[in-house]
Amino acid sequence: MADGVPVSVAPARTAWRDRRFLVLLALGFSAGVPLPLSGFVLRRWLAESAIPIELVGATAALGLAYSLKFLWAPVLDHVPPPAFRALGRRRGWLASIHPLLALAVLLLGFTAPTATDVTLTFAIAALVAFLSASQDVVIDAYRIDVLEEREQGYGLALYVWGYRAALLASNAGVLAIAQFFGWPVAFCYSAGLVGIGFVAVLLAPEPTAQVVAPADWRSRIRVAVVDPFLDFVRRPHWLAILLFIVLFKLGEALAGVMTPSFYTELGFTGVELAAVGNVFGLAAILFGALSGGWLIAQIGIARALVATGLGQMLSNLMYVALARTGHSMPMLWAQVGIENFTDGLADAAFLAYLSSLTNRAFSATQYALLSSLAVFATRTLGAFSGYPARWLGWPDFFLLTTAAALPAMGIMLYLLRALPAEGRG
Repeated sequence: MADGVPVSVAPARTAWRDRRFLVLLALGFSAGVPLPLSGFVLRRWLAESAIPIELVGATAALGLAYSLKFLWAPVLDHVPPPAFRALGRRRGWLASIHPLLALAVLLLGFTAPTATDVTLTFAIAALVAFLSASQDVVIDAYRIDVLEEREQGYGLALYVWGYRAALLASNAGVLAIAQFFGWPVAFCYSAGLVGIGFVAVLLAPEPTAQVVAPADWRSRIRVAVVDPFLDFVRRPHWLAILLFIVLFKLGEALAGVMTPSFYTELGFTGVELAAVGNVFGLAAILFGALSGGWLIAQIGIARALVATGLGQMLSNLMYVALARTGHSMPMLWAQVGIENFTDGLADAAFLAYLSSLTNRAFSATQYALLSSLAVFATRTLGAFSGYPARWLGWPDFFLLTTAAALPAMGIMLYLLRALPAEGRG
């Protein structure tokens, strides 16, 4: 109970009168906008430009910033922002990053990748990923800092809704605009979407809790870097937890790297992909996220991770069915619907798990480390996914991505036995 109101109900009743929740919705949108621009959208652009499939797969490495962001997270956590200092530590960093991110997205759209030269396109896409990852570090820390513990679940739900809406706007929206008006116009549109985050930052409250930096640099490094890592590795079975985080989305991610080339080879147009990924795709993933939240409440986070992970793994078999069917719009609708629903289920459980592992005393650094590890395998092994896709052919390649999810399931079953209390959620 909180002020006479059940905890689970209180945030929902007051959310639309509390600007913190609306700000998190907008910041979730801001965090989601750049992701496809160095991922699915970029790969679709390269595939349409007849770039070899091996190079298309190599774009996964452009997102290494998402895996390495824990390296500079302590700077964002402790060093004053370079501009907009009057807004405070969290808001000042976001207001400093957003204009640079919008400019990088704009420049990316005016590169011209060819089969013989993708250097400039790759370089600017890597810059977009770096600025996007830096934004994520600050937004995650802001979300954890600005809400009380009982409000985190509802705040995270609104963040995910904003994030998923942005993926729709900068994925299906960009593909449709690019087909009718060209890629430069599509990226100008995307750069404009980044402005939503900047406006949200100006309207956002700054968290009251501020880190007081120690006087000398040795103490600063200890507080910013050493203490957050030591705090985590002192936990029981910390290595198994980290391995699970690394491997949980491996199968889904390996498949995702190749889907733009896969869809292009089957003959699906940008408009067809946008049509399926529009309201239908968003509704499927949001329904999955809501169902994931309900499942967590029923069986706990760890068991929900196993159940949703299995669903996420088996959804890759829909790619096998689509590969054997060929250019079939009904099968595309089925594949996208099942994949998005299971992704929403798994996202809800996985993000809840990562947040539960974070010590609020080191919110930016620890969450950055955990979320970095979550995409590490994608950005490394995923960069080579073009080779098995070419060697095996599409059906066998997607069977391989299905099997890639099994190690994570085994680790979580081990953790359920080793940490039974946590397993019951």
